[in-house]
Amino acid sequence: MAQVSRRQFLVGSGVLGALGVAGLGVTWEQLQHRASTTPLAAGAGILVVATLYGGNDGLNTVIPYADNAYHDSRPELSYRPEEVLHLDDQLGLNPALKGLADLWRAKNLAIVRGVGYPQPDHSHFRSMDIWQTASPAEPVPTGWIGRWLDATGDDPVRAVSIGSVLPQLALGAKHTAAALDPASAPLSADMSAAVSGLARTYPGDSAAQGCVCVGYQAEQTVSKTFSSLKAGKSAANPLAAQLDLVSQCIKAGVPTRVYSVSLGGFDTHADERHTQEQLLGRFDQAVSGFLRDLSTHPRGKDVVLLAYSEFGRRVRANASQGTDHGTAGPVFVAGGAIKGGWYGDEPGLTDLDNGDLKTTVDFRDVYHELLHRVVSTDPTPVVGGGRRDLGFVA
Repeated sequence: MAQVSRRQFLVGSGVLGALGVAGLGVTWEQLQHRASTTPLAAGAGILVVATLYGGNDGLNTVIPYADNAYHDSRPELSYRPEEVLHLDDQLGLNPALKGLADLWRAKNLAIVRGVGYPQPDHSHFRSMDIWQTASPAEPVPTGWIGRWLDATGDDPVRAVSIGSVLPQLALGAKHTAAALDPASAPLSADMSAAVSGLARTYPGDSAAQGCVCVGYQAEQTVSKTFSSLKAGKSAANPLAAQLDLVSQCIKAGVPTRVYSVSLGGFDTHADERHTQEQLLGRFDQAVSGFLRDLSTHPRGKDVVLLAYSEFGRRVRANASQGTDHGTAGPVFVAGGAIKGGWYGDEPGLTDLDNGDLKTTVDFRDVYHELLHRVVSTDPTPVVGGGRRDLGFVA
């Protein structure tokens, strides 16, 4: 490897983007050391946040099959009652969600209905920003998990985001989640040695250079922690691959309290039934398989999975057999620690806000309970005052 000065490397290297302020880039060989030396305490709650990008159609996910207004609004897009996985005499799940139906019957699935925020925005970017920052009133630079990181210490593996892009929810003012990219290759021996040198501080360093060195020091901590992990086993289902990695981390005892995973493609403006059913099938396979895999492990009872999308869809189908951007939708919370059932009121299909469902539950109440009951922290610095638990954590 050619000799490069530390200053030149700090200024010119793309490694800064991967390992610096935007998040600590990590590889497969990086969690075993921490798992063996400082494992997660027994009984500590573990939160897995699954983001469904694109705006999932909630009405064709949790289906009001007994409501004539549903069928009238979507004469060719709606599901007939006999196609639906009935949960009660009014509502049922999309036929692709057989694993979630099993979780419901086991009372390990909570469905929070009508979740949204005040003055909804139909933009993917703004609405996702609101969900990930927990700030509907004004844009802020930090995410809700990032603010939890800022408030609870400096361990770089408290939160891990699986994927090549660090989501806004994982960004704090002082700390960010570690980023574990399933597609990345381990650093070479020469590059690892170079990074080790970059982590050393020098008396003449400026404040900015010192901050960068701290970032590289944290990266070394992370790289010792994520050892012996292998890529997810399902290339055909990216969410299953991500959750397979999360399962490995949990079973190894990695001291991570929050994981972030994602699945995209839910912007179904056309040919929605086929597209959404395929996506929900992948989601169902990944989530139910993940929870089933952990159900017999001692740490499985501590795992809670949240699944949400940035908004639901319009009640009425469009001319392309799809739906356009809407507002409120259902949120899934699943796991052995969950008190299964319905939470929040079902939005009415005839009492609409300019064609959109009216929100009945503020999403920050969902976050409040997850922070309070799963991550065991004070939710107020993260989601603000005036919020409450909904009661879905047993």
